[in-house]
Amino acid sequence: MHLHLRRFLPGLMLLLVSPSPWAATQFVVAGGSYNSGGYTYPQIGFNPPHITVNVGDTVTFQNAGGTHNVASDDGTTFRCANGCDASGGNGNPSDAQWNASVTITPAMAGRQIGYHCEVHGAMGMTGTITVNGNATGGNVPITPGFTGAWYDPAQSGHGIFIEIGPNNTILAWWFTFAPDGTQAWFGNLGGIDPATNTATVEALKTQGGQWIPNFNPANVTQPIWGTLVFSFTDCDHGRVDFNAVAPGYGQGHMDLTRVTHIDGLACP
Repeated sequence: MHLHLRRFLPGLMLLLVSPSPWAATQFVVAGGSYNSGGYTYPQIGFNPPHITVNVGDTVTFQNAGGTHNVASDDGTTFRCANGCDASGGNGNPSDAQWNASVTITPAMAGRQIGYHCEVHGAMGMTGTITVNGNATGGNVPITPGFTGAWYDPAQSGHGIFIEIGPNNTILAWWFTFAPDGTQAWFGNLGGIDPATNTATVEALKTQGGQWIPNFNPANVTQPIWGTLVFSFTDCDHGRVDFNAVAPGYGQGHMDLTRVTHIDGLACP
């Protein structure tokens, strides 16, 4: 294989401090209380109960009082309270003052996601999240032609290497910086969903190594970093939505522009 360089690779090594747009966060309050006639009564509901969001946005649920949780009606999209089940948290109803965030992924585009409190849903504690966009988010199929290096021109200095394999597999590694400014890289093999034209990678963070001659493979560990979801609008542009469980990285997305093409591979 030969790399046809559209931009010279050191473009990934020059750190610019240009700002870039980030996704919005919307807050939904669960429960709470209100006063009437000198008495305090529990509030059973979500406020606001109905919101509209875009792909890449974050919805943060906050418990203001009472034993509640928030679970999607389909039973699979999210279930949260003290964190979310799919992210290592505990989605069981809780009376703690919990905060739980859900990132809106490309796979959710065009959907209306109903949700409820598992304790009080029958009492009307329900809501909906309407996600803008088409059902596929306007994404194109992810084919071997997307193999190459990708970065955000507004954040030159770090980037992602992607390789598309057989049987709808993707290998992706993000070479970047940790919240404390040290270098970091994370990635893994993942799967491509042809129904939504998205690819999901449960990323691992490589750490513990040293430069030759002090490299000892026994010291290298790969703890879970979080989830990366890739989607592309054409052969040269896309985005990666991230939801980190590693401290300090948070949730959001980065816009992607291609740096390299692989000679002989057509796209899409």
